[in-house]
Amino acid sequence: MKIVLITLLACFTTPLFFAQTIELSETLITLNYKYLDKNEVNNPAQRVKDLESELLKFNHKEELSDLYDDKYDTYSVSFHVPKGKIIAAYDKDGKIVRTIEKYDNVRLPLVVMQSVSKRFPNWGIVEDIYLVKYHCDQDSLKQEYKIKIQNDDETITVRTDENGVFL
Repeated sequence: MKIVLITLLACFTTPLFFAQTIELSETLITLNYKYLDKNEVNNPAQRVKDLESELLKFNHKEELSDLYDDKYDTYSVSFHVPKGKIIAAYDKDGKIVRTIEKYDNVRLPLVVMQSVSKRFPNWGIVEDIYLVKYHCDQDSLKQEYKIKIQNDDETITVRTDENGVFL
């Protein structure tokens, strides 16, 4: 019995000693670096990250003739998840020209929650919508939160930017 256990132990541990580390080459993303740079958001929801990842991985070289917009020389592509969507316009080289993103009920940044609770004490957040607009020619990414808050029977909607400044 001892020999069987030692043999089994040796069979299962031997591959661990011969494991090799595979070194992968670095990937340099140059095509949509502006979108990546502008879209650095502190602690976004996982579904936001997933949808933006799909946007960046999109293969523009496939057959896109039905998505082509002759007026603007772009391709319009929509990406959807259950509580979010991105509509993106790509140029003929696959560069992201502009995006419009909308996500329902994402976790609000701390500064936004503090700003709302400071201005509207005793109000509770019922739901929120996170809107993002990007254009390759603009310097900044426009982020906006539409927040529905409630106090007893009264419900109002407020809008803030990513820093908690009311719009």
